[in-house]
Amino acid sequence: MREDGGWSSHFAFMTLMSAGIAVLGLLLSSPAVVIGAMLISPLMGPIIGLGFALATFDFAEIRRTLRALAIGVLLAVAFCALIVLVSPLQTVTDEIAARTRPNLFDLLVALFSGMAGTYAMIRGRHGTIVGVAIATALMPPLAVVGYGVATANLTVLAGSWLLFFTNLMTIAVSAAVLARIYGFAPDLSPRQTRLQASLIIIVIIALAVPLALSLKQIAWEALAFRHAREAISEYFGRNARLTELEIDHNSEPVEIAATVLTGRYFPKPEADVTRQLTALLKRPVRVEIDQVRTEDGGAEAMEIAAAKAGGSERRASRLAEKLALVAGVTPQDVLIDRAGKRAFVRAAALPGADLATYFALEERVASVEEGWSIALVPPARELPDVEFGPDGPTPVGQAAIRTAAWAAKRLGFEIGISSANVARAEAILAQLNDAGVRARLVSGGKSGTVQLRWIAPGSEAP
Repeated sequence: MREDGGWSSHFAFMTLMSAGIAVLGLLLSSPAVVIGAMLISPLMGPIIGLGFALATFDFAEIRRTLRALAIGVLLAVAFCALIVLVSPLQTVTDEIAARTRPNLFDLLVALFSGMAGTYAMIRGRHGTIVGVAIATALMPPLAVVGYGVATANLTVLAGSWLLFFTNLMTIAVSAAVLARIYGFAPDLSPRQTRLQASLIIIVIIALAVPLALSLKQIAWEALAFRHAREAISEYFGRNARLTELEIDHNSEPVEIAATVLTGRYFPKPEADVTRQLTALLKRPVRVEIDQVRTEDGGAEAMEIAAAKAGGSERRASRLAEKLALVAGVTPQDVLIDRAGKRAFVRAAALPGADLATYFALEERVASVEEGWSIALVPPARELPDVEFGPDGPTPVGQAAIRTAAWAAKRLGFEIGISSANVARAEAILAQLNDAGVRARLVSGGKSGTVQLRWIAPGSEAP
């Protein structure tokens, strides 16, 4: 245990390699690559070592394993963030999204895996550790934390960190329990044993409560989706096809929107379906159903229409999830116009993010969603200054102009331009006006740069 649980050059190298493989697998959405990262990750050693140290009250070993874990975690997160920053692929994939919403089942997986890994260590059956490494997936959540840091996405960062911390603490606690069962530290006093038991119970409860609430919400959402699908399909009968179903679980009442391909028109089906779902879900609901007429008996045409509608729905749902993650909101906060292929989201205030960050996030999603118009509205952060060189705005200054123009269009605000050099200010004014942005010159300013600031609606120029 001591050999595998401390800091070493081998541990550092394998941590970096595992982190690199994990983040590339996540960006490529390749489960096979992600599994490869799990297999070579060295994090299990110090975590189980921490459990044995807790079981024996070996404080020197506790410090040693915690030091290895802390440095390993920082190395992995920093390395993953660096790879994401230089990568042309920065969209939220299914593999990334899957590690942002942990629940109680994740805790149970970590508990059973930790006990299996500890048993394998004690009994000398190290081959079992391979399966434990795959089950607990310690490195992929850390890689997602690095992704969240690089993209300033608090939602991704918080969810993946909770998953990693749950795995870490649960494995350490289960290792401590199994170590005591197998007779380690027989000289501990009853008081020390009671203290161990109390700490273990507190840790498990502290982790289990929020994860249980998350699992309850996920289970309710799945149940609501199943009841809604069954109720709508039953109402329209076998000759109809439900192609789209969206549920806003956070609204009050719960909003359910569906699209049905049907051979005949049903007048006002919403009332009957609403009553049925209200009784099943025990929550008020509001149902909207769009009926698309197909020719009677046109089964083949209906199949083709259903396939097209289903593909469009899946793409729209994935787009909503991507925008929600990069904007720091929920998918229900993303407005999707499927017919016009437009998506709109008002981003949350992400820590450390400036207007250029939000601009880059919008461009990143738009670059992989061909045919869609993406609009991400940022918070009204400060506008950047425009730097000038001998021949006009520098490349940084040009980027500031583009960012300011984009932010003004998204927010609908007017920009005030000030500078000690009037000619430079007028040049920026002309560029913004050409870009379709409302702007005007204001007094003040300093030499060397052109200052941009928001003008409150209805205010007069100073």
